Amino acid sequence: MSKPVVNIWGTRPGSERAAVQPAPWDTKWDLRTAATSGTAWVFYQSPGENVLNRPVILADGFAPEGTDVDVLYDGLENGDYPLVSRLRQAGFDVIVLGFADRTASVLDNAEVAIQCIRRTIAEREGDAPLTVGGFSMGGLVTRYALAKMERGMEQHETATYLSYDTPHCGAWLPLGVQAFAHFVKARWGGEGKHLYNLYSDLVNSPAAREMLRWHLATGTDTTLDVAAGQDKARTDFLEALERVGEWPQRPRLLGVANGTGTGVGNHIPADSPAMEASGSKVAAQLRTQGGGRRTVAEMQEPGQDKVSVHTTGFPELDGAPGGLFPELSGVSNFGAAAALSMVLNGAAPEVAYNASTFVPTISAVAAADIDKQDNLYSKIDPEESRLHDFHCATSNEGHTLVTEELGEWIVHKLQDA
Repeated sequence: MSKPVVNIWGTRPGSERAAVQPAPWDTKWDLRTAATSGTAWVFYQSPGENVLNRPVILADGFAPEGTDVDVLYDGLENGDYPLVSRLRQAGFDVIVLGFADRTASVLDNAEVAIQCIRRTIAEREGDAPLTVGGFSMGGLVTRYALAKMERGMEQHETATYLSYDTPHCGAWLPLGVQAFAHFVKARWGGEGKHLYNLYSDLVNSPAAREMLRWHLATGTDTTLDVAAGQDKARTDFLEALERVGEWPQRPRLLGVANGTGTGVGNHIPADSPAMEASGSKVAAQLRTQGGGRRTVAEMQEPGQDKVSVHTTGFPELDGAPGGLFPELSGVSNFGAAAALSMVLNGAAPEVAYNASTFVPTISAVAAADIDKQDNLYSKIDPEESRLHDFHCATSNEGHTLVTEELGEWIVHKLQDA
């Protein structure tokens, strides 16, 4: 069985991409709030005219540090489908919204999105309504921003909200991977941006705690039993969403998913070894998620007690239909654990599966919670979705991968508005 190797914006496995080139934006706006900041890069429909007529705001998603517009544009434009060019050819101006800290709270970055919407309205000529949305976390950021503006009786002048593989009902990161990242940091990490801190710090960031349906903050307990709970930051975030009405009420709500809507998963088996490592510093086995009571991780430093992570009552999430976990700094979830192990032990571990489902399809189309096996592996019922319309990928592919199938659907839907 082939291993799913994916990239957060990148090409499909086995394909090659030219070196990233500077993004050809026309102007940029610096956006500042009390808590954080961001930047909007404007690509006018007619380059050189600098006239904003039919704006489409697309917000960046979760990743380490701040938005690199060149990398972001490269993924939007130079992969399977040139989304920015197609939107401009269809008569739209594209505004790419980035954040100074993509791991900051969704609520904080939503304030940046509100500033961007206000600036767009102020700069626009004419009265064409806006399209506002984003990729992954960016879809949550803009969803909350629009709903908050409505709650405050502020006109956002947005006709269409668009989410691209956004975890509306939560995202999944294998608990064994989370535990291993914290285990490594606790034993070998250092001050600041130490190599062994990075993945653990990412998992424990505000945005990750808000988006992940299940979150572990530590990996040092000798025996760790995990049931169906969620981090307080996620509870607080969901309550904040509820206070503003959960969804914006005025726009048409559209969404796409990088996973299938048929119930067909990615064929990663449940309760199977995903990564096995041995060496002078750490021995570890991480397993894919299974139902019932399962051991998903065992980790041990020579001469120390073994750390075991057990789960109870979880569905088989790793193989579920959905967008596959992206690479971050060159490695994906089980692959990230393997990379940490390789650096520690000086030898490559055995990796059966380097990735897994990150945003289940039912979450991306806001059709059901991801807690139940039947929800994950059933055909999507459009009547159950909170979106007015959505499109699912024909096959399970990389999370936020911009494809012709999804890109063409988006462009046609915006043209039909």
